[in-house]
Amino acid sequence: MNIYVSNLSFNVQDEDLREFFAPYGEVTSAKIINDRETGRSRGFGFVEMSDDTASKKAIAELNEANVDGRTIKVMEAKPKEERPARNFNNSDSYNKNRY
Repeated sequence: MNIYVSNLSFNVQDEDLREFFAPYGEVTSAKIINDRETGRSRGFGFVEMSDDTASKKAIAELNEANVDGRTIKVMEAKPKEERPARNFNNSDSYNKNRY
């Protein structure tokens, strides 16, 4: 099960995130999402656990927990939504009437 974790301190690293969830079961992956331009944490991440029962227990017990001075939010991750492709060569684009 994929788990979404938000409101994380910007100091939290992938390994820290893995350690938060390890007492609940096998963590197959833990990833903090970083800003593309600065490389700095965006304050959220994803954890994947191999056992759904362990995942649900971790969510129940870690949601609203205080980690590194912040109250984190922990919930089941929703599937990524498909977004339509952006066409920058479209004749009706924003820049058409710019000048």
